[in-house]
Amino acid sequence: MRARAVLAALSIWCSVPALAQQEGAALYATHCAQCHDGDAQSRVPGRGAMQAMSFDHVLAALTSGSMAAMAKDRSDAERRAIASFVTGKIATGGVAADAEGRCAQQVNGFPQSLDGPRWNGWGVDTNNSRYQPADMAGLTAEQVPRLRLKWAYAFPGASLSFAPPTIVGGILFIGGTDRKVHALDARSGCTLWTLAIDAAVRAAISFAPLPGSDQFAIFFGDLRANAYAVNALTGALIWKTKVEEHAAARITGAPTLHAGVLYVPVSSIEEAAGSQASYECCTFRGSVVALDAATGKLVWQAYTIPEVPHPTGKNARGTQLFGPSGASIWSAPTIDAKRGAVYVATSNSYSNPPAATADAVLAFDLATGKLLWKQQATPKDAFVVACFTADKSNCPEDHGPDHDFGQSPILVTLRDGRRMLVIAQKSGVVHALDPDDGGKFLWQTRIGKGGSLGGSEWGSAADGERIYVANSDVRFMRDGTRRLDSTQGGGLFGLDLATGKIAMEVPPVACGDRRQCSPALSAAVSLIPGVVFSGGVSGFLRAYATADGKLLWEFDTAQDFKAVNGVPAHGGAIDGPGPVIAGGMLYTNSGYGQWSGVAGNVLLAFEVGTE
Repeated sequence: MRARAVLAALSIWCSVPALAQQEGAALYATHCAQCHDGDAQSRVPGRGAMQAMSFDHVLAALTSGSMAAMAKDRSDAERRAIASFVTGKIATGGVAADAEGRCAQQVNGFPQSLDGPRWNGWGVDTNNSRYQPADMAGLTAEQVPRLRLKWAYAFPGASLSFAPPTIVGGILFIGGTDRKVHALDARSGCTLWTLAIDAAVRAAISFAPLPGSDQFAIFFGDLRANAYAVNALTGALIWKTKVEEHAAARITGAPTLHAGVLYVPVSSIEEAAGSQASYECCTFRGSVVALDAATGKLVWQAYTIPEVPHPTGKNARGTQLFGPSGASIWSAPTIDAKRGAVYVATSNSYSNPPAATADAVLAFDLATGKLLWKQQATPKDAFVVACFTADKSNCPEDHGPDHDFGQSPILVTLRDGRRMLVIAQKSGVVHALDPDDGGKFLWQTRIGKGGSLGGSEWGSAADGERIYVANSDVRFMRDGTRRLDSTQGGGLFGLDLATGKIAMEVPPVACGDRRQCSPALSAAVSLIPGVVFSGGVSGFLRAYATADGKLLWEFDTAQDFKAVNGVPAHGGAIDGPGPVIAGGMLYTNSGYGQWSGVAGNVLLAFEVGTE
């Protein structure tokens, strides 16, 4: 069956030189197909998603990016052959796409006050609330129905748009799969500067004055586990620090800045690399790394699994196995200045024995990194991508359901002064924990069925009364393909913080005959007074009234756009980051070909139109 699929792909990609096709097809079938042509639930991109990528992007992933660990034994020529085969393209020669769309005048200072409307970092605040107050939003519930597209910015050669923007002082900062960080004028989208870095940036960027300096800096991480500080006005590198030496390490959550210290979450791609039967699975442990924001020097590193992985047994192929491992941190840390704590949420274990700190919320001391408390939501959840493939050699015995946390805990204070941490899980359950009583569960409410790509994925939003949670529960057709099931998944919920009871519910929106569509809501949601915004795998961005769930506005992002930087632009599925609202404008990413959704490469900016 796999051989027939390879031959079919060869007939499609006839524009690639025949020798590269043949060599790439053979290499792909031997080394890549098990994961990329595996079960639809697998959390690696399928062939269709890779076909939408550029040759340069795939080659970079194989050489120094997320696939480097899996392709370490391949020669440069073999990596190029694989990249040609899976994309159906050849090298572009590295032609830059930055020439068009440059701002007519470069800025010597910030065009707007730094105290003005802004969205800084992943969650807009260090509580990770994703709630933008009225004075910062500059957008009211009454104005939302009049939102109109103002501009589009496209990332060249990308099949997904996965890094949310940060808005400060009239400047927009964003990373991309093109291994660059871009500074744009927030109103017009014109380019102020770009900086080439080592790997793609998929997380949000944090902005702050550089301690002990008159510079303003942006801080971020890349998919090679590097953390950076960069001059916000010029794009000049201030410092770069490798936070974890493990070959599979990466930074997928936004570093959080507090009191001159940058708290960096560390995750990994070993869950995929560990699926190869010849791979000694697994040795990665998640961690929080505290860096001095002025210098990038290490303050402390706290591992989510205290025990160093050790040899456990051998798989059926005779490969040595290791454990415990996993407990990556996919999301931005949350700061509790009152308790002197930093909170993180962890992924599943990768191998046996399962860790007691996986699928958990952990509290570390801000100053020392000492573990203060842990609260596990799903025990015994050891899982790697091999559990969904034909060769299950490295799938842990009695493997778990892959119900890790993909989002940040939200620290909220209720109207009566009580505090809690609230977070939704891929299990489909929303949890409330007591940060002042060792993380004790206060309530737990189910809003979805859960699954590897189910439940709540990237992020929720909360004010002082409710937490708003999007449900993915994306499903695929049971016919051996990666086709999305257009009838399953979705739903948006508002839960009362005091009780955990569902106070508002928006049912899934059907796909109709829309291609590559699912009702699933995987992307993070965002909140302003009276309105919750949610983007879907369908490509629609929608706004609902928090009072009753009434639809206020919707926009179909899965279409072609004319980009201000002259790059061919197309929107698609919305996944990963949620909308950013600041200064009367709304920004959203569109395009996510990773899990069979429509690929795309744009950042869209909206403002209130006149009627």
